[in-house]
Amino acid sequence: MGFWKTITRKEDPSVYQDKDSHLIRSLRVRDFLALGVGTIVSTSIFTLPGEVAAMHTGPAVAISFVIAAVVAGLVAFAYAEMSAAMPFAGSAYSWITVVFGEFFGWIAGWALLAEYFIALAFVGSGLSANLRPLLANIGIKLPASLSNAFGTSGGVVDLISLIVIALVAILVSQGVKDAARVENVLVTLKVLAILLFIVVGATAVKHSNFVPFIPKYRMTSNGAFGGWQGIYAGVSMIFLSYIGFDSIAANSAEAINPGKTMPRGILGSLAIAVVLFVAVALVLVGVLPYQKYANSAEPVGLALRSIGHPVVASVVQIVAVVGMFTALIGMTMAGSRLIYSFGRDGMLPKFLGTLDEKNRPNHALWTLAIIAILIGAMFPFAFLSQLISAGTLIAFMFVSLGIYALRPREGKDIPTPAFKMPFYPVMPCLAFLASLFVFWGLDIDAKIYAGVWFLLGLVIYFTYGVRHSYLNKTEKD
Repeated sequence: MGFWKTITRKEDPSVYQDKDSHLIRSLRVRDFLALGVGTIVSTSIFTLPGEVAAMHTGPAVAISFVIAAVVAGLVAFAYAEMSAAMPFAGSAYSWITVVFGEFFGWIAGWALLAEYFIALAFVGSGLSANLRPLLANIGIKLPASLSNAFGTSGGVVDLISLIVIALVAILVSQGVKDAARVENVLVTLKVLAILLFIVVGATAVKHSNFVPFIPKYRMTSNGAFGGWQGIYAGVSMIFLSYIGFDSIAANSAEAINPGKTMPRGILGSLAIAVVLFVAVALVLVGVLPYQKYANSAEPVGLALRSIGHPVVASVVQIVAVVGMFTALIGMTMAGSRLIYSFGRDGMLPKFLGTLDEKNRPNHALWTLAIIAILIGAMFPFAFLSQLISAGTLIAFMFVSLGIYALRPREGKDIPTPAFKMPFYPVMPCLAFLASLFVFWGLDIDAKIYAGVWFLLGLVIYFTYGVRHSYLNKTEKD
């Protein structure tokens, strides 16, 4: 078989349907809404609006959030159609393998895997950084060796990050239905805390803090500030906040009535997240001049204390830490299903694609958790944020273009989905260009790390995946 035919060999969607049939369909719309909101509205809603306002946008941070939401929304429509038509584990990896072929599916999935490995370690480290001050207030202080990544500020291992990732893995290993129940409760608490901040903070908003809404453009040590250049720089930083809806699609093989459940879960959770992000951003810059948030790790707490609400600030901070578990749960569920799908197809060792006696992909789950713990132990918090958006945006571009290959097959070998991306064929192109637009705005380090990860993926594919994949074995039989 020629090289091009090898890398473009496509999986029959009925094969994935059969392979994933042992996964238990137990998740409803409310579970996916909680999963999506819990993953999207993570630690970033409590920190990112103030940081971006101080570094790049001023009061126009709300515009950056809206633009980033439009980009994410365009891609979310593509995700909604794909997941409704092909409710398989692995999301973009499985879809692209069906519509474009094995190699392109691997690249899309490999890019997403970077998101899950790094984001899990990133949120674990962020939870640790926010929990340690709360513990210190009650007299519990960990030594530097147990508070930081290896070689960072005297650190050996971030013990809290290790523990929370392991605890979440234990929870998810009991089954997605139990994990979804916990997720629903924690997301409710987190949303209530956000609404509490919005209501209390809105009483102290000053119009003068919004003037000028878009500051004059200038270059700073952090890059562009003010003008549309600063807003664009803010979009690239903020986009990290919206990528969590992929975690919903990765679990579509466990959805009840996925044709309706998946689009409602994906688009609904994104809509809720946009409203919350924009509202928090506007209240933050309205309460205090945006310059006050420079180098602040807790802008929400700073704003509340400045207007005389220290108790509310403490409550929000505590709930914020607890709420980070929702992101860990969502990413652990999604990442483990992606690794399971790699093993299922022979792209990685097949034990990763096996289910336990209760039809749970726990081999993949513990592989994800152990690698995330190791990454969090080896790399500092700031380093971990570089690769998350880059890998996800690559997958987003594949999925957007994949709609063009999907449509001609709907109603034939792929069922006609209950939901379709509107304004076809224009919107898929806009989704692709919008994702490319955000990717282009990432800093050079993110692009370099993405390139290194891409090359590693090529090595694994051509030395292992291309020979061990089930498509290769099927052709030989």
